[in-house]
Amino acid sequence: MTRIIARPLTRENFAAFGDVIDMCGDNHYPINGGKAERYHDLATAQATGPNARVLISMVRGTPYELPLKLTMVERHPFGSQAFIPLSPRPFLVVVCHDGDEGPSEPHAFITAPGQGINYSRNLWHGVLTPLGEAQDFLIVDRGGDGSNLEEFHFSHAYEIHLPDESLQ
Repeated sequence: MTRIIARPLTRENFAAFGDVIDMCGDNHYPINGGKAERYHDLATAQATGPNARVLISMVRGTPYELPLKLTMVERHPFGSQAFIPLSPRPFLVVVCHDGDEGPSEPHAFITAPGQGINYSRNLWHGVLTPLGEAQDFLIVDRGGDGSNLEEFHFSHAYEIHLPDESLQ
């Protein structure tokens, strides 16, 4: 089994896979008479294909046993998919570049509390993986006609470890 250590999620080390959604950076300004601060244009929602539209949903994810035994990844050929946590807890993010015959070796990241992610359209990624306890998320993704889900099952499992085992 191949062992992979998750690393901290940053805009720089995740740029090849999609967007980091958080309140960092300088693209923000006051609204509502100065009573709120808008963090603007944090990710681009992608929706292509027949009758495509952007959807907003919510999900409650249940944590997996760690270290994570990764045997399957999925992708969405017609749209991006964003997960924005509704609590300040970290979660595990697993992504893969396209390889010659499916996804290449996984990359794993651990979010900072409150960070979200937006997977680019057609990017191989692991399933939603909260850490330690159930966690609620806002999802922004694509609806419309056509199958927008492909799954790939690896011939062998990858074992994903956190850099700090106390997060498990």
